[in-house]
Amino acid sequence: MLWRLPRAAFEAGKGEKNRRAMQALIASGKIPGLLAYVGSQPVGWCSVAPREHFPALKNSRILQPVDAQPVWSISCLFVLKRFRQQGISVQLLRRAVAYVKQQGGKIVEGYPTEPKKDRLPDVFVWTGIASAYQKAGFKECLRRSATRPIMRFLIK
Repeated sequence: MLWRLPRAAFEAGKGEKNRRAMQALIASGKIPGLLAYVGSQPVGWCSVAPREHFPALKNSRILQPVDAQPVWSISCLFVLKRFRQQGISVQLLRRAVAYVKQQGGKIVEGYPTEPKKDRLPDVFVWTGIASAYQKAGFKECLRRSATRPIMRFLIK
């Protein structure tokens, strides 16, 4: 719920309140993202929705809109630790693009981290890493920070 709520509301709702807010979002029939499974076990999550569903993006100095085009944003990309380094992030990104296409979207945007060193602690890469986006066909379109490219996939 970090990007889906204004920062003060997210902070006030940390824990159970934010969990209930996500459950309410799901119960409303809106699809907040995609899950990746290995067998019957959920192992990954990709939050994807039209950018306007993520009001906290408006307050980010480096993640301001690139232009006035309507975009779908990927705000979170997570894979369970023991399933990382197996291409699941790339598959989630590809599925997110396919989902956006089904919904009539034309641009999918992501905000990954591109670490300066070989590896960052996992807690710092919850938006995904740039190399996974590149493997899924995303292209960098703008960079306002050395470690945070804005990447896009243009749907044809």
